[in-house]
Amino acid sequence: MLSPFAVVAHRPLPARAVQGLTAGRIPGLSSKPGADGLFEYRRPEGKSGGHGVGWSEIPRYGFRVPAGWEETPVSIADLGGTEIDLRFGGADGQLSVVVAPVLRFVDVGFNADVRIEELGPPDRIVAGFAPELFGAPLQEGDTLETEVERKGDLTYYTYVLKPPAGGPGGNVGGRRLVAATAFKNRLFLMAASANPRQWRRAESELRAIVKSFNVKTT
Repeated sequence: MLSPFAVVAHRPLPARAVQGLTAGRIPGLSSKPGADGLFEYRRPEGKSGGHGVGWSEIPRYGFRVPAGWEETPVSIADLGGTEIDLRFGGADGQLSVVVAPVLRFVDVGFNADVRIEELGPPDRIVAGFAPELFGAPLQEGDTLETEVERKGDLTYYTYVLKPPAGGPGGNVGGRRLVAATAFKNRLFLMAASANPRQWRRAESELRAIVKSFNVKTT
């Protein structure tokens, strides 16, 4: 689903269409781990994305993962459609990153600079994206934990959720974790999921991955 914008000879792109022009997946994972043994992913500069002609360049988000987690292809058939910007997977779970226009929540103009507090409380944000992230709406009692945290210039909402009823492992033992923030004209959400066995084995690692999610503001 990641299609580069074509550059037509003698027809310069409009000044606002500055989305990255590099086709395909560009590796963004560090080749060596940090002192804590984790590898850092940072969205590559120039990576293309299907987020609408005329949008400003996507700010570079990042996170940290243990060895064995790798980027996996994103399909246009994914539940989140063109708003799924990235997928990762490992033996202990999988994650995706959604990059969506804040226009889904507020009526703002081009180049707006919106923060997640302006889009609504934590329950509104996660409920609005549950179908794209997990294939099913949230049900009463699905949200087990909610946290609001300030990191640098941005506020982040984080959640721990039950898996959808009827999904792998039923509704017992597994978990879904989400981190969300907003910057400029986009909302960023990382969602990780683990089945019961993965959650029992790697709960601390999964929490650390989601906790590490961040968006660069400079």
